[in-house]
Amino acid sequence: MSTFLRFFAILIVLGIMVTSAYSQTAIQDSIFIREHYEKHEYQIPMRDGVKLFTAVYVPKDTTELHPILMERIPYGISPYGPEKYFRLFFNRFSNLWQKYVRRNYILAFQDVRGRFMSEGTFADVRPYIPQKKSKQDIDESTDAYDTIDWLIKNIPRNNERVGVKGISYDGFYATMASIDAHPAVKAISPQAPITQWMGGDDFNHNGAFLLPHAFDFLMKNGWPRPQPTMNDSRTFNHGTPDGYKFFLDLGALPNANKKFMHDSVAFWNEIMRHGMWDEYWEKRSVLPHLKNIKPATMVVGGWFDTENLYGSLQTYMGIERNNTDNKNILIMGPFSHNRWAANEEDSLGLIRFGHNLTKYYADSIEVPFFDYYLRDKRHPNFAEATIFLTGANEWRKLDSWPPKNIKPMNIYLSEGEKLIFDIPKGTISAYDEYTSDPRKPVPYTAENRHWYNRAFIVEDQRFAARRPDVLVYQTSPLTEPITIAGSIEVNLIGSTSGTDCDWIVKVIDVFPDTGLGLKSNYKLGGYQMLLRGDVLRAKFRNSLSKPEPVKPNQPTSFPFVLLDIFHQFKKGHSIMVQIQSTWFPMIDRNPGKFVDIYHAKDSDYQKTTQRVYHSSKHVSYLKVNVVNEKK
Repeated sequence: MSTFLRFFAILIVLGIMVTSAYSQTAIQDSIFIREHYEKHEYQIPMRDGVKLFTAVYVPKDTTELHPILMERIPYGISPYGPEKYFRLFFNRFSNLWQKYVRRNYILAFQDVRGRFMSEGTFADVRPYIPQKKSKQDIDESTDAYDTIDWLIKNIPRNNERVGVKGISYDGFYATMASIDAHPAVKAISPQAPITQWMGGDDFNHNGAFLLPHAFDFLMKNGWPRPQPTMNDSRTFNHGTPDGYKFFLDLGALPNANKKFMHDSVAFWNEIMRHGMWDEYWEKRSVLPHLKNIKPATMVVGGWFDTENLYGSLQTYMGIERNNTDNKNILIMGPFSHNRWAANEEDSLGLIRFGHNLTKYYADSIEVPFFDYYLRDKRHPNFAEATIFLTGANEWRKLDSWPPKNIKPMNIYLSEGEKLIFDIPKGTISAYDEYTSDPRKPVPYTAENRHWYNRAFIVEDQRFAARRPDVLVYQTSPLTEPITIAGSIEVNLIGSTSGTDCDWIVKVIDVFPDTGLGLKSNYKLGGYQMLLRGDVLRAKFRNSLSKPEPVKPNQPTSFPFVLLDIFHQFKKGHSIMVQIQSTWFPMIDRNPGKFVDIYHAKDSDYQKTTQRVYHSSKHVSYLKVNVVNEKK
């Protein structure tokens, strides 16, 4: 047998062993749950008479009273049936739940109103009602309250303490449970919570539409459900694994409804009708209502979450700002969306962080948080902010976020594709330009896929840097490490030959070409690691509620903010900024005209020429916060 075949055989054996080990663990956990828990299913009545389907797992242990940990879910709480128990390793509940099972928590999972087996009508991010005048004035806060009130009165052996957690959409429901919270609720953890659609979460960033996020999500979850069912979602076949091709062939946004949805996906139609900030989106924002929060809160997020990083940061800041007496902490790790709840996570794509991150999160952060507030276990002595510093790859315990020991620093775009730390002294007319063609947009990833790889946010950007419609600016190799923390302010002076365009700005850590030493790091030589990227739709440069056309070919200020970061550029690395006008299909295409893109025609799309200025008169720069690392 050749060396290659022997190596291949070893890999197969190892794979079988790992699969077998996981299978055995899953079987053992399933047996443990059945031996130590009773499962019950209830239709819990809400104040307006609607009943919500809830599965409750109750420990058989009678030696003590047990806390309740609840999650409210729009994606189904299968398996349905009192004789069917969830399996920890092979369904949507990660093995993080086994830690609560082993601690005899009562676990309650609920189908939210209008989804799967619950009665009622579903509403996406149902608006909160501050002044309730009757029992018919319901929202997700009242549904959480009524559920918890029923649970503590009817579930045996509970200690009348309740915790609520949830990730993403479930995180929204967790946040809502903290507003007008039931007195029994002692601890809540919104994790990557949906917080403000049209403001920065999921479907819309700075006025630009995140196309596959909305289309793929709603093609699965947006269809009407006339009556309770165990299967409330659909599969969709794109007809190709190539998302770039699929969405390019789709054409203008109205074609999605004409070709696939046929006016049956209500929330897609609402998005199309409300293409700017208005009363519809204002009502669905959680941020104005984060007041008088009584339970302890632990907000969790991931630095590489492309869906709800905004929600994590804004929820924490909103609670912190409006509730000075509330115990509110922030946890930010080097995770993509929801991966802190995964198994043995220590890397993202080719970027390794050098720790068993999920074990640390579970054993040192989340479980101790709920154990303390719900079971009187030892105080974990949490810092105000437990934040992972990427680049240096270490956890930092901080007394505030952003940290206090920071000072602002400007990084300027300059001629010769350079980033410099002093105001450029170039000629008054210094600029770089490119032609952006919406029929050949810059892809957001080099991969061929229709739903995003969670590692794309750290993907090597050399594939984009080599395109003529992407501008690249880079510092010289750093002589000392630079650590930046908090948001990044983009102050871009640009122009377009059209009356609208998009500006995508990406901040990148460029690894050195040499000196890596280990063959395993060969692929990281010259790697352009994406750290943060976002978009500004030019017509929304001054307001999300009052779009304005751009005057063609006139230098104009385009300020916007890239979400927070905590990263160390190491000695020998370089800082890079890439600027482009398409990032497809992650961001829908801008026609280059001042039109309502949600009702645009295929014929509206045109090439435009963009200029980015970097002269002494028209200064383009990024403002970052540099951490003083001196002890």
